[in-house]
Order: sequence, then C-alpha cells, then structure tokens
Amino acid sequence: MSGLRIVFFGTPDFAVPTLDALLRSSHQVVGVVTQPDRPRGRGQKVSAAPVKQRALDAGIAVLQPERLKDPSFIDAFTALDADLGVVAAYGKILTDQVLSIPRRGMINVHASLLPHYRGAAPVHRAIIAGATETGVTIMRVVKALDAGPMLATVTRPIGPDETSDRVERGLATLGADLLVRTTDALAAGTVRETPQDDASATYAHRLTRDDGVIDWSRTAQQIHNQIRGLHPWPHAFSWLIGQRVIVHRSRVVPEPERGQSGDRVRSDPEVGTVVQAADTLRVATGTGLLELQILQLEGKRPMPVREFLAGHPITAGQRFGASPP
Repeated sequence: MSGLRIVFFGTPDFAVPTLDALLRSSHQVVGVVTQPDRPRGRGQKVSAAPVKQRALDAGIAVLQPERLKDPSFIDAFTALDADLGVVAAYGKILTDQVLSIPRRGMINVHASLLPHYRGAAPVHRAIIAGATETGVTIMRVVKALDAGPMLATVTRPIGPDETSDRVERGLATLGADLLVRTTDALAAGTVRETPQDDASATYAHRLTRDDGVIDWSRTAQQIHNQIRGLHPWPHAFSWLIGQRVIVHRSRVVPEPERGQSGDRVRSDPEVGTVVQAADTLRVATGTGLLELQILQLEGKRPMPVREFLAGHPITAGQRFGASPP
C-alpha cells in the first residue's frame, strides 16, 4: 500500500490530534488549509489557531483563504496535487469546486454517530439533550451538510457529569486513530461506504449566548445537562443579586438528600428559589434540587461555591431569574 498525498482542513484544538496522527502515518500531508488568523482570548490579540501553529511547527505549507472561491486559493490547492482531502472541524462549508480537486475526494471527522447531530455543535447538543453515548463518524464530504456516506464509526460513553470539552478531547483522540485506519483502507481499496438514513437525521445547531439562559422550570437533570453541555462556552447563566451569574459546575441532588435540614424554605418553593445557602448552594427547579458548585460573576474569575458565598452573601428565599431585575 502506497501512502496518499493529503491536504488537511482544520482549525481548532479538536483537529490537532488528527493532523498529528496523519503526520505519524504512512501518508504524506502536503498542505494544511485553516481559517485566517482571528483575535483570540481576553486580550483579543490576533494569533494563529492551533492547527496552523502545529502545521508551521511541522514545516507544512499553510493556506488561509478568506474565501474558498478565491482563484489564488484554488490554484494553490490544485498545485498541491492531493489524492485526498481530510476535514476535521475546519469551520467553513466547502464548495463543489474544492470538493472536486483531490483525486479521491474528501472525508470528514465528525464528532457524532451520524445521522444524529449533524451540524456545528454535535458534542454540546448531545450532552444538553442528555445523551449517554456519542462517537465519531468518518464520512465522505458531499454538498449537503454532514450527509455523506459513512466510512467508519467509533463509540464513546458520556459520563453523567462530563462537560463538553472533556468529551470533545476524548473524541478527538478516538477520531484521529479512526481517520488514519480509514485512510489506510481507502488507499488499499477495502473501505466500505454506507449511506446515511436521512429520515433519522437530527441537527446540532450552532451555539449562541442565548442558549445559556437557565429556565428553572425545567428539571434539575435538564439544567445540569445544559450547564455541562455549554462548558467551556457560552456557559449557562442566570441572574441573582442584580448580576449575571455564570454556572460552571453543578450536581443533581439525589432524592435521599432532599429532606435534610435547610433544603426547603417552604413546602413547595417557586422554581429558581435558593433553598440552602450555607456551605452549599441549592436551588429549586421544576423537578428536584440543583446544587451549584462553581460560579462566576461577569468579569471575575470562577470560584468554588464556598468562596463565592463568603464574598457574596446569599440567603435562602432569594430567587434566580432568567433576565436582569
């Protein structure tokens, strides 16, 4: 089996393990396409994304088109003489012209078990929905969003308290290994392509800050899933003491703990009501109690709840809201 000439399309941390795995493989990465440098971090300094930095460290040619239809990019991409394009969280929809350039087409590392959670935020949306399993699908890239035939899959459980960044890191490693094995099979002519069942497709729409608003009338489990699914961005949040409170970590209070002293300010507290605020912070939801463990005020650092309560006195009976007072 001879190695393939590969052009890699990717941008964030999720894509780096796949690029690294290809660099260790029998295949040759002849170029990397990544998004233009953007302002990043609190200082909003313009800097290279993780994939670009890794490519530069490895001495690989980097292309950063603002527009994929730009003739100069098309010429440069064509000149790389690629057998295959590999995509991992590139962040832009590929044009028909781009898809047609590599001799063997293009394949994608997608962080879900397709056809479920097609789209921009598959890991986050799966956790928010309470899924207990996810995975990676290697698929052929077609014009329709994440709808191409599947070449390989691998599964991974989602722990009950895992956040999206942790799950995504795990999937990045699994996907990197699966991608190389799939590329080997493509080169050997042994890969099998399985069409997706479009009727079973679900979509993982791009996240916005509005996704973070906590609706306390939902169950404690649903809110817990929202909090961990939106970590590390855009975060779940609510309003209390006149300020936006970002919730980084939480815990669903088990039923046997709910009758302990201090857990109720009355027999049936309104949703969003603080029912305990001494060493721990527990809030009434539509069903059950949610314990908030790590909190952050706007512009401040995240704090464990004991430290937060020491500096921001909160009492039982106060109520979280979905909007500023």
